[in-house]
Amino acid sequence: MNASRSTTQRNRMSSMFKRSLSLVVCSAAIVLGSQAQAQFAKPEDAIKYRKNALFVMQQHFARLAAMAQGKAPYDAKVAADNAAIVASMAVLPWAAFGEGTDKGDTKAKAEIWKDKDGFKQVNDKFLVEVSKLKTAAGTGKLDDLKAAVSATAASCKACHDDYRAK
Repeated sequence: MNASRSTTQRNRMSSMFKRSLSLVVCSAAIVLGSQAQAQFAKPEDAIKYRKNALFVMQQHFARLAAMAQGKAPYDAKVAADNAAIVASMAVLPWAAFGEGTDKGDTKAKAEIWKDKDGFKQVNDKFLVEVSKLKTAAGTGKLDDLKAAVSATAASCKACHDDYRAK
């Protein structure tokens, strides 16, 4: 009986932790985003910043995807390390979508600035999925990683479909 109650309590605590972690990640994105916005002297600097942050994030996510798809050997430590980098990088690019960054060397669609609420929603969803990805990679279970990679990739695609030029 006590073992059953203990397992239930751990499951509740794990669920609460995951929700709390998602809120922390979203809050960090807002705080870091507003700080990053102020640091750009020119719109071109912001564009370069966000492109580089997205590139680094994509490189590490690709390593996770390769493991999840069986294209690379699964290594739990490598997966956890790459997921941590993805999670760290995931909060960076969004502040660099400020005013004036819709022109220049960018694939960003005008919809980002026309539909700020929609863009924020897909970004918030992405940050939640990345948080889940980091948690899943930390379990050391390939099946957990596969599910989280799939959900995170779908989140990326949703944003690209609506807000990124081909």
